[in-house]
Amino acid sequence: MKVRQFARLASLAGVVLVSSLTLAACGSDNNAVAGESSAAPTAGTATSAAAAPAVDCGTGGTINAEGSSAQKNAIEQAIASFADVCPDITVNYNPTGSGAGITQFTAAQVDFAGSDSALNADKGEVAAAAARCAANPAWNLPMVTGPIAVAYNLAGVDKLVLNAEVTAKIFRGEIATWNDPAIAALNTGVTLPSDAIHVFFRSDESGTTDNFTKYLKAASNGAWTDEHAKAWPKSGAGEGREKSAGVAEGVKTTPGGISYVEWSYAKDNKLGIAQIDNGSGAVELNAESVGKAVASAKAAGEGNDLQLKLDYATTEAGAYPIILVTYEIVCSKGLDANLTTGVKAFLTHFASADVQKSLVDIGYAPLPAEVQANVEKAIAAIA
Repeated sequence: MKVRQFARLASLAGVVLVSSLTLAACGSDNNAVAGESSAAPTAGTATSAAAAPAVDCGTGGTINAEGSSAQKNAIEQAIASFADVCPDITVNYNPTGSGAGITQFTAAQVDFAGSDSALNADKGEVAAAAARCAANPAWNLPMVTGPIAVAYNLAGVDKLVLNAEVTAKIFRGEIATWNDPAIAALNTGVTLPSDAIHVFFRSDESGTTDNFTKYLKAASNGAWTDEHAKAWPKSGAGEGREKSAGVAEGVKTTPGGISYVEWSYAKDNKLGIAQIDNGSGAVELNAESVGKAVASAKAAGEGNDLQLKLDYATTEAGAYPIILVTYEIVCSKGLDANLTTGVKAFLTHFASADVQKSLVDIGYAPLPAEVQANVEKAIAAIA
């Protein structure tokens, strides 16, 4: 990643966010790796100097986590580098999706969960999580900003512009061919084929679906009538595939395919990524445009419950509006003491400035340094 690129992102988003949030941000995902103290048996330090906070590795052990597939690549990278910090701690992450992660966490099958949506009190998730944490509240700690790409496979079309209304109609099946006049109007001078549009959606409950439908509901001028949800609505069009890898593979192998998927998956599969017209012109998905959108976030939680309320209907010039934040859902208290130490060690590493900066190269956008520092404070308060 390029430090200069991150500095631009931090300067764009940091000033606004630090005044409106007392929040924080960082990551999660799939694999098993280890980590260890570099000097004393209870204190590990990251190898990359200045920004890395001291980490208490405890006596080692295994941490199991599950959930969001959106953060898969981010957490794999964090787990790999954590091996140099606490090699006696093994971190296993199963990217089964946000809904499954919350279910496994509240059932006490895993030690923390990754979710692209915060715990929902109306669905009983807040109460269930508190019960799992021995009558202590669970906290939503934002870790990774994962832009959602509208990814497509259309031979000969290297640049495609969509807006919320047209995107909603595509994903409802109301626009069924690529040369539909509504798409053509946004793409003057582009030769669009008459091929059928093949929509793919997440068949599993997903925070990515939840955030994508939040965007469609908020910004499509009524074209999307369903409420946002982790499950794809019955009124939606398309073919379901499991997890982010499944929808990305569906688009990659299907001419005329389109889906919503995290930026990292779109990049890894070399898919076309639509520019989004938010009402102030077409916006390319990149770290800077995501930073502008994150800057409009508002605080939605209290204390160390660091929920963010994103503005999906932003019309700020240059702001890419389709984003999600992956939360690590953790017990504020209530876990075994050594397990608590291990969880705090890993999350402290994941939240560190160096690890956050490294995520840009693999398709994520780190939150500003001021916000990231608040995440570190919340992690330190876990008891």
